[in-house]
Amino acid sequence: MGAVTSSMAAKFAFFPPNPASYGVGVNEVTGKLAMTGVAIPKRENVDVLKLCTKRGNSIVALYISNPSAKLTMLYSHGNAADLGQMYDLLSQLSLHLRVNLLGYDYSGYGQSSGKPSEQNTYADIEAAYKCLVEMYGAKEEDIILYGQSVGSGPTTDLASRLPNLRAVILHSPILSGLRVMYPVKRTYWFDIYKNIDKIPLVNCPVLVIHGTADDVVDCSHGKQLWEHCKQKYEPLWVKGGNHCNLELYPEYIKHLKKFIAAIEKSSHQKTGYRPVPDQLDRPRSSTDFREKPRHSMDHLRDLRRSIDFKENPRASTDQKEKLRVGPDKRKDKSRKSIDCPEKAYNGADMIPEKARNSIDRFGEMVRSVGLCNIDCFRPTATHA
Repeated sequence: MGAVTSSMAAKFAFFPPNPASYGVGVNEVTGKLAMTGVAIPKRENVDVLKLCTKRGNSIVALYISNPSAKLTMLYSHGNAADLGQMYDLLSQLSLHLRVNLLGYDYSGYGQSSGKPSEQNTYADIEAAYKCLVEMYGAKEEDIILYGQSVGSGPTTDLASRLPNLRAVILHSPILSGLRVMYPVKRTYWFDIYKNIDKIPLVNCPVLVIHGTADDVVDCSHGKQLWEHCKQKYEPLWVKGGNHCNLELYPEYIKHLKKFIAAIEKSSHQKTGYRPVPDQLDRPRSSTDFREKPRHSMDHLRDLRRSIDFKENPRASTDQKEKLRVGPDKRKDKSRKSIDCPEKAYNGADMIPEKARNSIDRFGEMVRSVGLCNIDCFRPTATHA
């Protein structure tokens, strides 16, 4: 029953571009893998890789090195894009944030084998993470996980199992797959990407970015996830921003730069807990197996104290059930945040001159919007 439900949920969550926007071939000169069918400049700092996952799939990854980098970013994209479409953005993030960056395609996306599913994406990001550690020598404490939309699922899952990560960035994230389509207040066994249950387990600083006018994943998803973080970083609520156009706003790259700079300066906090060798292989709650319905971390949050705000005194055991109210019913508390101008404007870091089409969707909801391209990161031209 669980496998059937998970398969049905996958049909609503994954929309790989068909046909794929790129191919993979062997460069006759270097003998290395290279992307074909897309206008990608040939650069020595870009590696095209094929990685094997523990579930038997072969996924395509793209590693972009930056000689000035102190940190490495592992980027998980949205549910309706592949690496060919994301290359410009990934290369510009690596350049302007001064980080090494690894992007990858989920199973069934681009030229990756297999079919997309929740469990496959978990295996996919694990393979990408192990590649960074084993092939490029990246250390856990120097890695930043970045998850956009559906990518927030594998990102949060991996982050919850790696206690010494440097940081996490959640871009238009989801509370869970089911919560995108229905306003449920508990976690059901057949739900997918239960980020709301996992985010309190993430030990490192978390930056949440969400558009206030997001009509695919409501901004409340990002705000509730931020509220449940152990280490909150100043969030970015992009005023007027939609689901797939946040890169058009100058504050997007400015806030990312500010976050990376703060993370680089801060000394990594040791938790005192080191992962065992098979840390990535420990069992997790899976939609492939039936689980008993349970209350989400919306209610269990009372068991933990947030480092950013104080909890109300606990009520007596006779009254606590009456006094418990989940984030879905609470009014938004005032918090330190950043509102961006409703319209993108010319800034020192970005000029949103052009946009390319991108689609991100859940279930029957389809939204076609503009996603910034390389022009968004170019500095303002100096006029004579």
